[in-house]
Amino acid sequence: MRRLFILVLLCILAIPCLAQQLKVACIGNSVTYGYGIENREQFSYPAQLQELLGPKYEVANFGLSGATLLLKGHRPYVQSQQYKDAMAYKPDIAIIHLGLNDTDPRNWPNYRDEFVGDYYRLIDTLCAVNPDVRVYICRLTPIFSGHPRFQSGTRDWFWQIQSLLPVIAQSKHTGLIDLHTPLYHRPDLFPDELHPTKEGAAILAATVYSAITGDYGGLQLAPVFADHMVLQQKMPVPVQGIANAGDEVTVVFGEEKQKATAGTDGKWKVILPPQKAGGPYELEVATADTSINIHDILVGEVWLCSGQSNMAFPLRDAVHTDADMQAAQQASSIRLLKMKPLAETGDFAWDSVTLKKVNQLNYFSGTWQRSDSAAAKDFSAVAYFFGKRLQEELGVPIGLIEVAVGGSGTASWIDRYTLEHHPQLVNMLHNWRTSDFLMPWVRERAAKNLEQATFAKQRHPYQPAYNYEAGIAPLTDFPIKGVIWYQGESNAHNIELHETLFKTLVSSWREKWGYDFPFYYVQLSSINRPSWPHFRDSQRRMLAQTDNTGMAVSSDVGNATNVHPTQKRQVGERLAAWALAKTYHKRVPYSGPLFQDVKFSGNQAICTFAFDKGLHTSDGKALRGFEVAGSDLIFRKAKAQIRGGKVIVSSDKVPEPKYVRYGWQPFTTANMVNKAGLPASTFSSFSIPTE
Repeated sequence: MRRLFILVLLCILAIPCLAQQLKVACIGNSVTYGYGIENREQFSYPAQLQELLGPKYEVANFGLSGATLLLKGHRPYVQSQQYKDAMAYKPDIAIIHLGLNDTDPRNWPNYRDEFVGDYYRLIDTLCAVNPDVRVYICRLTPIFSGHPRFQSGTRDWFWQIQSLLPVIAQSKHTGLIDLHTPLYHRPDLFPDELHPTKEGAAILAATVYSAITGDYGGLQLAPVFADHMVLQQKMPVPVQGIANAGDEVTVVFGEEKQKATAGTDGKWKVILPPQKAGGPYELEVATADTSINIHDILVGEVWLCSGQSNMAFPLRDAVHTDADMQAAQQASSIRLLKMKPLAETGDFAWDSVTLKKVNQLNYFSGTWQRSDSAAAKDFSAVAYFFGKRLQEELGVPIGLIEVAVGGSGTASWIDRYTLEHHPQLVNMLHNWRTSDFLMPWVRERAAKNLEQATFAKQRHPYQPAYNYEAGIAPLTDFPIKGVIWYQGESNAHNIELHETLFKTLVSSWREKWGYDFPFYYVQLSSINRPSWPHFRDSQRRMLAQTDNTGMAVSSDVGNATNVHPTQKRQVGERLAAWALAKTYHKRVPYSGPLFQDVKFSGNQAICTFAFDKGLHTSDGKALRGFEVAGSDLIFRKAKAQIRGGKVIVSSDKVPEPKYVRYGWQPFTTANMVNKAGLPASTFSSFSIPTE
């Protein structure tokens, strides 16, 4: 009898626990339903959400494939059985993810003005069946560029809907869950461009779980904040990260103390006032139960150093002296953050572990280090020599961040949204592995790396947008002074495309950081590759077409057969000269002769140059590298002389010259320099007209 009494008592005590179980209704379309997911009853996002929330919650899936939010849409959710069941469920928490199907041309063009009102009615109905319901509406999961309607309207209508959702949430005082951002960088999880896989559904479930519970895993700081770091001087410094919703975060830096509260999305941020160069300092970030301490922080000048293999080319392999390595060991005011790639893009297949990490964007890793001989030898030689010259001239700490990938094309460094919305570049995103937009060598090397991949949407750092998403995006809230860039070898097959890509890259990065920082780049060197003279000339012309840029000429330190010339000191120091002169306003020579104009008189072409003070030849011999052509456009080797700051060019074979060019051989021995010893750029006065 006693045992029976205890059993009855336990059952009675359990009844209140069962009554307290919160009911969660997941309302939505095919993404909520779990379309395309094998065993969706177990792996749809609502099912995985149930596993995360545990027995205190009951999660029900009311997803309907093809459903529209619009009442006049082609399949209105509010006229479905799923809608009736959701209302009858009387949820305590409602998660609404609708709007994807409203981008259909049958819907949005005709009924867009009714979207907000129809959403309000759905929310009001939920509140009517349970006045205490907590309603969350969701920013839409991504639609990727391979979707058949993407460019015909869906892309633009999708973003119009996205822009309305925060307005709706604010007006109706609902929660707003961002289901877009966590998946926007994961096209590999969307085999049909619209529906996430089981892994994608797990990310959705984790996102909704955090929104409901406020559990974001506790205090976390942006990874770029670490021991030995350098903060950019004279600029406000955002310190930010993640904490559980509602947690108060205290940030202490020197005598500065600020507090922030983590929002419902777990994000927090404080803005430190501009700091003067100096250090070392300490940074403490703390909540009630967790503290993160960052030591040995300097304040000075921070530069991002990016591009492909010639930027990644390490100091140990460059031409250097014992004195260089000794200086590196003593350069305590130079700090290096090398974001090392997980796997090199060599001529070999990656294993399954690497392939998975690449998909997860876990491709770059690294932490700040003092510039000693051990750290410097593996760091970018160009960047190191650049930073060393700056430190010597400015006398302040220098922070260098290297993010570079051998063989990577320009498009891989541009963000997805920019590519999607560019009328020419949007087509680079889909089927990139077979697209002529990418150099054949680039596609072939990627194919080799991905030889063991088990599905078609495997990612790779040569894929458009990948290096931005994996390497650059985590840095865009970290203030930098500017960028040095050495890239182009993997875009020399299509110069016109590169011109668009390069300008887009510069403008998009500046937009992401929020200010027009200087962008100094390296003109491709000399090598026996036929398109390179045209490419170098294109880079010269872009110098005048893109504000706040500078170009370091490197054609005099090239190699006829090796795409990786080893004389990196000259390149780094030439980039530094641009920065010292144009960014820091030091009186230093910074550019070699740049072609300005040509006039023709008889059989002579009379060329004028900017930065022409003290024109002479680098080797004391006659000028080399000039050619002239008549109206037939056949260029012939020419004699050239320096007279009164001008260069007089002529050829007995061209009695009436119309055009002149210089340094036009792929591997050029052209030898004109100015007083500072800086080489003249490749140029041509003729360019093929375009309509």
